[in-house]
Amino acid sequence: MYLKKLTLFNFKNYEEASLEFSEKINCFTGANGAGKTNLLDAIHYLSFTKSYFNLVDTQNIRHGADVFAIHGQFIRNGGGPDDVSCIQKRNVKKQLKLNTKEYERMADHIGEFPLVMVSPYDRDLINEGSELRRKYIDSVISQFDRHYLEDLIVYNKALAQRNALLKIFGEKRYFDDASLEIWDEQMKGPASRIFSRRQSFLEGFLPVFQRYFEFISQGKEQVEVIYHSDLSELPMEALLRNNLQRDLSSRYTNTGIHKDDLEFLIDGYPVKKFGSQGQQKSFVVAIKLAQFEYTRSVKEYKPILLFDDIFDKLDSDRVDRIINLVGDNSFGQVFITDTQPERINHIFATTQVDHRIFEVRSGIITLSV
Repeated sequence: MYLKKLTLFNFKNYEEASLEFSEKINCFTGANGAGKTNLLDAIHYLSFTKSYFNLVDTQNIRHGADVFAIHGQFIRNGGGPDDVSCIQKRNVKKQLKLNTKEYERMADHIGEFPLVMVSPYDRDLINEGSELRRKYIDSVISQFDRHYLEDLIVYNKALAQRNALLKIFGEKRYFDDASLEIWDEQMKGPASRIFSRRQSFLEGFLPVFQRYFEFISQGKEQVEVIYHSDLSELPMEALLRNNLQRDLSSRYTNTGIHKDDLEFLIDGYPVKKFGSQGQQKSFVVAIKLAQFEYTRSVKEYKPILLFDDIFDKLDSDRVDRIINLVGDNSFGQVFITDTQPERINHIFATTQVDHRIFEVRSGIITLSV
């Protein structure tokens, strides 16, 4: 699978742009703020129906315009082209189409065109709170497991209703067990299935991640990911029952799969506290490469891989190893941004892999010869 064409209208700093890509590696070079990352974000929209960086869609409309449009043409497994369009008007519901057919639910598009984004913001997976790590694992599994995504939707809706009810109980100082039981019942089944799916995913994912980290670091460090969940101790029904008084007091559901977390370790110590910038970046790059391979094995075709300014803080040996890795036949189409054109030119001066290099200046894109 690869993205053949991309066309933008009034998206972020682009008034209009149209590009045709190599099936293998595509590089965008230019200064910070030129619009390189915006191109990757447009591709992300075509896969996930939303921005990787700014979840308020209307804020991605170019200043002074009333609508943005992103059009992409994909080729899957040698078949005919698939055209995807994402259109956002101010004060109007976002519109997403696949081959002229409009989706009623954005969630139905997830997994059609799998994609893996690697960004400097990914270090937040290490340094920020557990919500980001849950969202990450959910986004990975949802690309190849539609039932998992449906369970998430059901669970989160029931959780929101349960929390609203707990707040009402606290404000009005009364309690209705039957009303609460309605939402408890809706959460139990999805919680059990989500927990089981996260467990099985991580069991298969961890060895792949460890292998990629070993490759990038040349075996200098050992890494581990530990899954923490309340459901490893008790089923959801018992957790809700045992924590009822605490929930009533705090007016919030304190236990469940919405509190799960991942613990990241390097040589037995938390990466957040003891990992250098280079080690942290290597850690998240390895996670994303493992995500690529795991998704490829399940979907049976290669996701698109986006590298946004990942070479900063990595030594030249690690950069060369990553480029050589993604340039082989195990990987499909790759997009790379870099502020240093000389580094990109040097890398591809000695490689035979098919590639295109684009120069980006203030929203103007030029194909380098």
